[in-house]
Amino acid sequence: MELLTQEVLPENYFIIDEPYYEPVADEIAVFEAAYKNKLPILLKGPTGCGKTRFMEHMAWRLKRPLITVSCHDDLTASDLVGRYLITSGETVWVDGPLAKSVRSGAICYLDEVVEARKDTTVVIHPLADDRRVLPMEKRGVVLEASDKFCLAMSYNPGYQSVLKDLKQSTRQRFVALEFDYPSSTIEQKILENEANIDAELAKNLVKFAHMTRNLKGSGLDEGASTRLLVHAALLIKEGIDPVTACKGAIAQALTDDAEMLLAINELSASLF
Repeated sequence: MELLTQEVLPENYFIIDEPYYEPVADEIAVFEAAYKNKLPILLKGPTGCGKTRFMEHMAWRLKRPLITVSCHDDLTASDLVGRYLITSGETVWVDGPLAKSVRSGAICYLDEVVEARKDTTVVIHPLADDRRVLPMEKRGVVLEASDKFCLAMSYNPGYQSVLKDLKQSTRQRFVALEFDYPSSTIEQKILENEANIDAELAKNLVKFAHMTRNLKGSGLDEGASTRLLVHAALLIKEGIDPVTACKGAIAQALTDDAEMLLAINELSASLF
């Protein structure tokens, strides 16, 4: 096992100003308890419901650096752990984001982890149980995690399939936090704060969101997320007509189907 070489990350890895986050349940307390006991955390929920903002908020609360990895089909274990590179004619080892997090005691957030290759997720198993170690096979060493290190990852259960699902051997290592779109009252408050709009506009946008979410499974894979509502609100704030803003920021982002686009646009026209 390799002795931990403490790495000090630059300031840009730290979140200095408090990210706005509106709690919807006891997710902050559960995260803090899991972190205190060195337990990894799994965030489950639809896209745009606030998982990434929550992670930024927790990194700020815990005063820990945050390293985010956006997972994709081509993500390899070497991308996470590290690899040898030739620099100025010399072969040097360069840590990947996971190894960098382990060394520095950072929070490593694997966003949409099911998008990564199956063999990639296996590398996190020794970090996600009581061993808390990261095997670095290419170097022939095992790196022990700092006490302040935290592993967190997220995925959207609504898009899981036989090919893209989180294996039980992985998910049962994590404390799970389930996220969903907030209640109407909280979502309205988020819009007022994020886009600096009045209560009436925020209320109508939330109503519109619920209309689109009722279409899930009846032509839409997902309804309007809180993120899309914020986008529409920002456009309206800049003087864009509400129906036009909802069309560009929400309807077109949800579907390419002509009939569904017409139906969604009619919903927004009924409110604005």
